[in-house]
Amino acid sequence: MIRPVKIYVKLLITLTIVFTIPMLLSCSGTAGTINSSVDTTSIIQDTLAGAGKDTIKVIAVGDIMLGSAYPSPSGLPPRHGRDSFKNVSSYLNGDIVFGNLEGSFLDSGKSTKCKDTLGNSCFAFRMPEAYAGIYKEAGFNLLSLANNHVGDFGNKGRRRSMALLDSLEINYAGLTSHPYSIFEKDSVKYGFCAFAPNENTVSINQIDSAKALVSFLKKQVNIVIVSFHGGAEGANFEHVPRTDEIFYKENRGNVYAFAHAVIDAGADLVLGHGPHVTRAVEVYKNKFIAYSLGNFCTYGQFSLKGPNGFAPLMDIRIKANGDFLYADVISVKQDKLNGLTIDPLHTAFWKMATLTSQDFPGHGLSFKEQRISLQ
Repeated sequence: MIRPVKIYVKLLITLTIVFTIPMLLSCSGTAGTINSSVDTTSIIQDTLAGAGKDTIKVIAVGDIMLGSAYPSPSGLPPRHGRDSFKNVSSYLNGDIVFGNLEGSFLDSGKSTKCKDTLGNSCFAFRMPEAYAGIYKEAGFNLLSLANNHVGDFGNKGRRRSMALLDSLEINYAGLTSHPYSIFEKDSVKYGFCAFAPNENTVSINQIDSAKALVSFLKKQVNIVIVSFHGGAEGANFEHVPRTDEIFYKENRGNVYAFAHAVIDAGADLVLGHGPHVTRAVEVYKNKFIAYSLGNFCTYGQFSLKGPNGFAPLMDIRIKANGDFLYADVISVKQDKLNGLTIDPLHTAFWKMATLTSQDFPGHGLSFKEQRISLQ
């Protein structure tokens, strides 16, 4: 493995050559044969590609909401959520451990969305602020805030949530006030951005803007990870259509077009959530897409009926250049009595295999022994 010091020295030398030679040629009167505004992105990326690890391990899960104290503390789990991940804790370790934060951290306040009229049509999630530490202790170091529940308690909830994540050094993105994050781990530089169709989030429906953001990140980092909260919800919407998904009169995005577009712009991994069920996966231009990771750990008001109660915990391995190697799928399930547990029947894995065959015929993937790999 190349040591970080050598990487930075090599990068410095490369940049010096890139920017100095055109200047010298210009001074000598021969710059007419050289484009002095040469795009150095590919040269820098070639240098960065040698940095860090040969293989990157990304653990990815879907929606996480550890219980809501609103409208009543009766919506909180036993032991204040400390047992939320106990049955899967051994799997939550990787270079990146990602999930979707479906709600805000806030100790008090009324919902700006539901106006105290909670029911079948309105849900507001407010996790106690102390619960943020449970995410950290479990191993999460990357969270999406781009969803329809992070704003249930307005700017107060969003600001407090960001402050707590900052204090815990958990990276996040997805709000218009914080559209992306750039961070480094083990000599690999990551860029992360997240999208949703909801107010105060970075829009999944403005694909050209999404491509511009991804391209901006790709010029600065080794690996770009994109998350989206999109698609219709529930058991009737397990498939990936190649069109806009309208649900409750809201455009939840064309997730197929979006995923392909951000990979075209430089994304290395695309992780979807929002439908509350498992969806298909795809490899496009050697980059992995998970179209929905379902309900991972959602205590209380989430429906866990049928396919809503099963989800994948994905161990995704990618090369240093972001190309897909393989993904192991640990199937999990939830119920009101036992919470989050391992599913010995591998329901999510087989659902993912079936849906991938139906939605992407000729996909070129192998689904064997809970592993997804290239054929």
